[in-house]
Amino acid sequence: MHRKRKKYKLKATIYDKKGRVLAVGENSYYKTHPFHVRMAEKYGRPGQIYLHAETAALVKLRKHHCPHRIVVERYSKHGEPLVAEPCPVCKGALDEAGIEVIEYT
Repeated sequence: MHRKRKKYKLKATIYDKKGRVLAVGENSYYKTHPFHVRMAEKYGRPGQIYLHAETAALVKLRKHHCPHRIVVERYSKHGEPLVAEPCPVCKGALDEAGIEVIEYT
């Protein structure tokens, strides 16, 4: 079986207003989740089914927590920081979650 090689790693960390970590998610080239699939269909990217760091973190977020800020970091396979930006699916999911501060590397 041929596996897709990871080109880079994305990590998303969600914080509350006091700076406490509420959830952490990483992108996956192999896993998906019904929430991400729904968001992908809603925002016109039905083929984009694999978990992105932002939606992975949102899935782990407990309902009673109040997310305030998300920081998304992108690294090369060698650990060097890279520029990251949201795709339409993640942008829509973050807007719906009501996260006030969205930061990308």
